[in-house]
Amino acid sequence: MFSDLSPHAERRTVLVVDDSALIRTVVSDLIGGFTEFTVVGTAADGVEALERVRALQPDIVTLDIEMPRLDGLAVLDRIMRESPRAVVMLSGAESRGDVDLTLRALELGALDFVRKPRAAGTQQITLVADRLHEALRAAAVANLAGVPALRESARARFRTPTPTRGAAAVIAIAASTGGPRALATVIPALPADLEAAVLVAQHMPRGFTGGLAQRLDDASALHVLEARHGEKVRASSVYVAPGGLHMTVVGGADGARVALDDTPPVWGVKPAADRLFRSVAETFGPSAVGVVLTGMGRDGSEGLRAIRAAGGGAVVQDRTTATIYGMPHAALEGAGADRVAPLDEIAAHACDLLAARRSPQ
Repeated sequence: MFSDLSPHAERRTVLVVDDSALIRTVVSDLIGGFTEFTVVGTAADGVEALERVRALQPDIVTLDIEMPRLDGLAVLDRIMRESPRAVVMLSGAESRGDVDLTLRALELGALDFVRKPRAAGTQQITLVADRLHEALRAAAVANLAGVPALRESARARFRTPTPTRGAAAVIAIAASTGGPRALATVIPALPADLEAAVLVAQHMPRGFTGGLAQRLDDASALHVLEARHGEKVRASSVYVAPGGLHMTVVGGADGARVALDDTPPVWGVKPAADRLFRSVAETFGPSAVGVVLTGMGRDGSEGLRAIRAAGGGAVVQDRTTATIYGMPHAALEGAGADRVAPLDEIAAHACDLLAARRSPQ
């Protein structure tokens, strides 16, 4: 169900789970300063966390990944199976192991993740506070029924040959909160003979999008990679914008190429889908389809309008299956859509629209 975050709404209850007493105190104090939330309890390990969830029935759980007795992934899996509720992961440093565990948590149903403070300094705490508040606000309005069932799939048996030709058509995808799990449904559903490139702007910090691209590649018939500045946009490939950088495409004599830049955030996010979508509209015109998936805010709305104005198509995820309906709703209001579809039909609709709109070249 969708929740009300109006000033008169009842405070959402939060259970804080972490094996560090310091982190439990810091996180609890931060949440205590947010007017929409209240901490109803804490837990120091996974077994205690499950006991507290059953006893306190919190609306939201902030969950550490590495804990004694029962780790965060096992706790998350039990929560989502027994009594689903919004879960925000507390992630450590961006080492490969932490990235993999965090991405696995998102696949299992966690809505978002927040990096733990690296130090007790004021600046670090402020950054964590802003990010934590954002994640909790998203968790409070999450549609848990829209979290797609996890589909375990082996690496695609048939892979397209390594592409060499430049793409003449593009599917551009915007996603934010709930996006990694949504992308795990959409990208593997795209056919090996797509004959187009796919460009993805998933709101994520630095250090995580490479792992996301690798996990999508393992499950897909198309090649999925984290985009690099200056590389050619090739058919049958999926390019994930690196966290912390904007991704656009620029035309050239030998075809479109990826451009990355570190200019200020748009709508508070980087990469921003609006930047990507507008460049796609300019470069590919009617041979483009924009897709807006789950997420908070309105990123993607203006860019989707530009794609439609250039003759391209638009697909927007429906309210029922969107974990967070903010971005899809803003896109519908600001740009409209050719198709409004549930998550498991997004890939098929995007392909249909692309086939109808591709330029003669």
